Amino acid sequence: MKKNMDSIKVNLSEALELPIDITLDLPRICLIGNIELSISNHKGIIEYDNQVIRINSKSGIIKVTGNELEIKNILSEEILIIGNIEQVEILG
Repeated sequence: MKKNMDSIKVNLSEALELPIDITLDLPRICLIGNIELSISNHKGIIEYDNQVIRINSKSGIIKVTGNELEIKNILSEEILIIGNIEQVEILG
């Protein structure tokens, strides 16, 4: 049933030319070089230190690793991370 509903949402999104990340409530991840990462549609922070940041999302846990990581800005729908970003993983 869940996959069928997602399929309907994808088809509706395409028909109405809506962004699929909004329709399915998926995270949008934008990486600029290795110094800035923006994550929209998050569900909250799980872990935060200067080497690892883990963020909850509908797709799973987004794990950001690197050095001198810092959450520069956090809003209800978007998180901005800066630092020396080495790796971004989505853990299902």
